[in-house]
Formats: sequence, structure tokens, C-alpha cells
Amino acid sequence: MKVLLIGSGGREHALGWKLAQSPRVRSLLSLPGNPGLAELGPTLEGIDPLDGQAVTEEAQHHRVDFVVIGPEAPLAAGLADHLLAVGIPVWGPTQSAAQLESSKAYAKGVMKRAGVPTAAWAEFEDLTSALEFLESQTPPFVVKADGLAAGKGVVVTDDKKEAAEWVRRCLGGAFGRPAVIIEEFLSGPEVSVFAMCAGREVAVLEPARDYKRLRDGDRGPNTGGMGSYSPVPDLPQSLLSFATEEVFRPVLSTLEEEGNRYSGFLYAGLVLGETGPSVLEFNCRLGDPETQVVIPRLENDLLDVIEDGLDEQLATVDLKWSPDAFVNVVVAAPGYPESPRRGIPIRTGSFEPNALLFHGGTSLAGKQLVSGGGRVLNVVGTGSDLASARAAAYDALDRIEFPGAQFRGDIAAQIG
Repeated sequence: MKVLLIGSGGREHALGWKLAQSPRVRSLLSLPGNPGLAELGPTLEGIDPLDGQAVTEEAQHHRVDFVVIGPEAPLAAGLADHLLAVGIPVWGPTQSAAQLESSKAYAKGVMKRAGVPTAAWAEFEDLTSALEFLESQTPPFVVKADGLAAGKGVVVTDDKKEAAEWVRRCLGGAFGRPAVIIEEFLSGPEVSVFAMCAGREVAVLEPARDYKRLRDGDRGPNTGGMGSYSPVPDLPQSLLSFATEEVFRPVLSTLEEEGNRYSGFLYAGLVLGETGPSVLEFNCRLGDPETQVVIPRLENDLLDVIEDGLDEQLATVDLKWSPDAFVNVVVAAPGYPESPRRGIPIRTGSFEPNALLFHGGTSLAGKQLVSGGGRVLNVVGTGSDLASARAAAYDALDRIEFPGAQFRGDIAAQIG
């Protein structure tokens, strides 16, 4: 089969790495891809992934059998709709269903109608009303942009002035639609739970935990994610059952009843509070950097599982998981997240068999690998437990030459 993978980050490299292991994949194409994905198959550059018509024409030209969409922006732009309109199977929701991620207000409304536990919230499009509501709240304040923000559209702060400034930024259109969500702060450890979904069917993947802040000890600015690990040992035994029966199924049923049948990956960010789990948010794709530790643990052929989803056979899938642990340390460019420096030469060296390297924001200057974005590399270590996986990741990281690189030194440390 010929598969077209949309995206260029570490999540897509991990997905491509897994798809390429299938004996049934004759060719893996990536659009636009990255230098890591280029080692797995042709990359199609010069085409905007948000241009549904152009991507569809390229897919037709190459006669791909189906398309896997990695990142959120093409989904929000309706790429799946364009592909489906010409009969090309696609793993990823339609534009309407992708509102679960592209609009926080829409997602909150779906959760309310589906009976899914989440934080109390209010939506505003008017600055005066939003600031008046903020005055009535107690810290910590949680302010979210309604639209897509690459994981950086949320501020959680005890400083009311900072919260008010974020309200102004959101309503000023910094993240697309000028709307803002102010919601109750949920206290407790967070965990990422992913599922493969088709209609009302769901196959839940193994959880992972990620790290949002730039620096050790969860300090510094919010980022798209600086590391992750799986498995997560301190979770309630009932968590996956809860996620399946109290989160994913009700949401999928509500969407289908409202004419928004869902097909693709779905992420639920959960907070494990004293009164039970609550949903922070949904993403209509796998997480980055969580994909890089979840997908390598999957022992099934990913192509087979996706095809089962396309054929509405997810209920029959028996997902099998490696007992090994995986730890991902994200290596970011200097200046990230505000103004990452591009064009810095990188040398990766040779890794031991217990380490993987997934490219994120990399590019080539001639034959030289250089930084091309914010989160540049994902160094993944594996071992029989989290301590050995963590050691493998940091040992591999020591082999990388990348002047000025930023990374956290405490990924999985508290449980390693």
C-alpha cells in the first residue's frame, strides 16, 4: 500500500517510523515531512498542508491508498473533507468534528451535552464582560484562547493582572477567533489518554504523561511539551475504563447524533482530582511529545489498526503493548518558545539500540542537519523500567552536538 502522512514534527516522525515497519506499506510519502521522515520515504515539499485542494491533487497524482493526518491545523482547515470528497480514505476527523480542538467553547458544549466531567467555565467575546467575570474569580486563574494555539494558548496564574492581559490578547485575535474561555482551576496530577475512534467505536491507547513547562521543576514559560514517558505507574486501575465509558464513548455518541461522525485519533487531557478525573481539553490528534513514547510501545501493526478503524472494526481490535518503558526528552532550540533560533548545525552521533531519535523542527542546509523550528529533536530511551529508560535517553542526549540547546533534566525523574 501507498500511504501519505501529513505533517513535519516529532509526532509525525514517530507515526511514520511505525507505519514503515508494516510489511504491507510499499511506500510512505510525507508532506511536507522532515529530514528524519525523508529517511523512510519521499517527502513532498512546496505544498501547503492547509491547502486541501492542492494536497488532494497531490494524493491523486501519487495514487495513494489512504492518508494519515498528524497535526491539528490541516484538520481544522478541512483537509479530511477534501480527501473524502474524491473518495480517498483518511485517518483524521472532518473540519466540523475537529472543532473539538479548534474551538474550546465547542468542546465544552459537547462535554456538557455528553455529561462528561470538566471544569466550570464561561465564554466571552466582549472584553468588559470578560474582565468583570475575572474580577469575581479566585486564583489560580485559568484563561484559554478559544482557537488553535499550538499548545501555548493557555495561561494559569495567581496574578490577576497577568490573567487580564491574557484575556486581552485572546480577544485581540492573537489565536484566531477573538474569544476567550475563563474556567475553574482543577487541582491534581495530569495524564494524557489517547484513543483511536470511528463512529461510536473506540480503542484506547496506553496513557502517557508530558511536561509543559520549559525548565526543570515545572518552571518557566508554557511550551508545546518538553518531554514525556509511558507507562504511567501511579494511575488508578479504573482510569482507562473511565476514559472509555465516561469520556470517549459519550462524546463520540453525541457527535454522531449531531451529524459530526468522528474518525481518527482523539486525545483527552485528564486531571486526577480528589473527586475523580475531569477532562481539561480534547485534541483531535495524537499528542506531541507523547506520541513518541506511546507509539513505540504498540506491538500491533499500526496500518492494520487504522484499516480496522476505517472499516469500523475497532471493537474487534486487541491492542498489545510492550512491557518496556519509554522516556522522551525534547531538545529545543535556543530562544524557544518565544523566538527559536534556526540554522544552528546539529550532529547526532550514533545511538545504542536502546535509544531512538525522532526529528521535529529540523531542516537541511545542504547536507548539514540544522535547527529549523522550536522543538527540534526527540531523544527516546527505552528499558525494562522507567529508570533505565530515562538513563538511556540522557545517555543518548549526551551524544548530540547542538550549541545552545535547551532541554529539561528532570523528565521522569520523580518516578525513575
